[in-house]
Amino acid sequence: MLELSSTGQDQYGMAFGGDTLNTSIYLSRLGIGTDYITALGDDALSDVMLQRWQEEHVGTQTVLRLPGRLPGLYMIRRDATGERSFLYWRSAAPARDLFDVATAEFFDRLARYDLVYFSGITLSLYSEIGRARLIELLEKVRANGGKVAFDGNYRPRGWLSAEMARQAFGEVLSRIDYAFPTLDDEQMLYGDANAEACIRRLQAEGISEIVVKQGSSGCLIATAARIVKVPSEQNVQPVDTTAAGDSFNAGYLAARLNGAAPEDAARCGHKLAAEVIRHPGAIIPRHAMPDLAGMMHARSEQEKPNEP
Repeated sequence: MLELSSTGQDQYGMAFGGDTLNTSIYLSRLGIGTDYITALGDDALSDVMLQRWQEEHVGTQTVLRLPGRLPGLYMIRRDATGERSFLYWRSAAPARDLFDVATAEFFDRLARYDLVYFSGITLSLYSEIGRARLIELLEKVRANGGKVAFDGNYRPRGWLSAEMARQAFGEVLSRIDYAFPTLDDEQMLYGDANAEACIRRLQAEGISEIVVKQGSSGCLIATAARIVKVPSEQNVQPVDTTAAGDSFNAGYLAARLNGAAPEDAARCGHKLAAEVIRHPGAIIPRHAMPDLAGMMHARSEQEKPNEP
C-alpha cells in the first residue's frame, strides 16, 4: 500500500509499505532472493511502487496489474513513545483480488518457491474462495519440498469478527513450518495466558518452529528440541515501532536460510528490529542497515556438532 507518515503538524510524507512487503524488502537487503506476490492497479502510483521495489531488488514478475484500479493507502500516526495508530483506505485495493484473478500457470509458478511468507493481514484481505486457493497453494509448496512462514499479525479492524479471524487462522496453521506470533496479538485473539500457552496451542497444530515475539522482552523460541528465550537489544530508544516485527521476521528467516541456529537467527532479528525502530517509517535508509553477515552464519554452542 501507499504509506502516509506524519512528519510534523498536518504534514505527511509518502512512501510505501505493508507488513509482508516490509519483510520482503528486508529479506532482499539481507541477500535473500525475494519476489513479492500481489496485485496493483495500472496507475502512475502503482508504477512508482513497482519501480521502488525493483530498486530494492525485490522481484516483481509475480505482481499482477489490474486495469482501472488504484492501490490501497494507509496513514500512520505516532504518539510520544513511538507507538503508532493506523487509518486505512484499502477496501477496493487490487491485492484483495489476487487469488480471484490468478491463473493456473501463475499458481504453478508460485508452488515452486522454496519459502512462502504471509500474514494474518494477508488472510484478512481475501474472500473465502481466495483463502481456499491460498491454502491450496501452501499445500503445493510443501508437497514440492518448500516451507511456509506465517506471522499472525492480528488486526481487529481487518475482520468482521474475532471468530472469523480464528476460523481463517485455523485453516492455515496446520500448513505452517515457521510461526511468528506476537504475544499481544495472540492474547487479543485467543486469550493465551502467556507465551508458553501460545506455544502449546501452536505446537498442537503441528508447527515445528515457533517464535513468540514479546517486544522489548525479547522472544521465546520453541523447536522440537527445546524452548529457549532470546532477549532483545538493550537501551534502544524507539522513534517509530512500525515494521519492528516485520523486520525481526526478515532477520530471523534470512539467518535460518543461511544455516544459523534459531537462537542466532533471533539475535539477527532483534538487531535489525532495534535499528528499524530508531527511524521513522517502515523502511529505513540503506546506509542504516546493521551488518548481520557474521551473525547470519553463526551457530549456537548447543547446536554445534560434537567434536570428533
